[in-house]
Amino acid sequence: MRSSRFATARRAGCVFEYVYLARPDTRIAGRSVITSRNEMGAALAREHPVEADLVIATPESGTPAAIGYAQASGIPYGQGLVKNAYVGRTFIQPTQTLRQLGIRLKLNPLREVIEGKRLVVVDDSIVRGNTQRALVRMLREAGAAEVHVRISSPPVMWPCFYGIDFATRAELIATGMSVEEIGESIGADSLGFLSVEGMVAASGQKADDLCLACFTGDYPIPPPVRSLKSAAIPVRRVPTAYRGRRRAEADDAERTVPPGSITRPDLASGSPLGSTTS
Repeated sequence: MRSSRFATARRAGCVFEYVYLARPDTRIAGRSVITSRNEMGAALAREHPVEADLVIATPESGTPAAIGYAQASGIPYGQGLVKNAYVGRTFIQPTQTLRQLGIRLKLNPLREVIEGKRLVVVDDSIVRGNTQRALVRMLREAGAAEVHVRISSPPVMWPCFYGIDFATRAELIATGMSVEEIGESIGADSLGFLSVEGMVAASGQKADDLCLACFTGDYPIPPPVRSLKSAAIPVRRVPTAYRGRRRAEADDAERTVPPGSITRPDLASGSPLGSTTS
């Protein structure tokens, strides 16, 4: 019997565990998840301040970051939304219709708390935009004077090939829209995302020890060409620069894309177009 090493070990823990997936009472790689989320909210307040009367969370996953935002900004924190405990995660529902219906059943605004207030609404992420669009509408119907959305992670711009349920770029609202366009799409008065650097710092891990692929397009293991081809994105959502792009042998599912050939998003503007790695 013989054994041999066929690959060099590299740690690439999912940063989305710190943002959303893990329970808040979890410790990952020695780091408290709830502490990370509090610090993500505090960093978000420093990066995207706004004048407001009340900070509220999208429960439950947005609560630790909202508390961190309130503490760092000095804006009072309050409970503006009540979550129905008998509705599951809308994020993993199989169709758009079910996701939107679930959102309406899942969250209820407290008019007595939010009426006439300028709100900062903190959530952990925007993937498809369904939750935030319905949420902003509900808050305005309940009398909110202003709704400023703050997200404690960067724009999700690349699909995950490692088990998280956003499989194609067509599903991701940030793929073909800038930050300003996303804000208009969901109906918010303003929108701000946490930077990649702020998120990594809050996780307490080194960037090289994390998988940041859904935010940066830098995959620890090169993904299949078929999964990255721009034909997966509806034409109305594809930026002009993408529409004429041709990928060599894109229908060969077994081929992989070298990490250096993956286009990097420009997180400052929210555009998926940017520089490529060398």
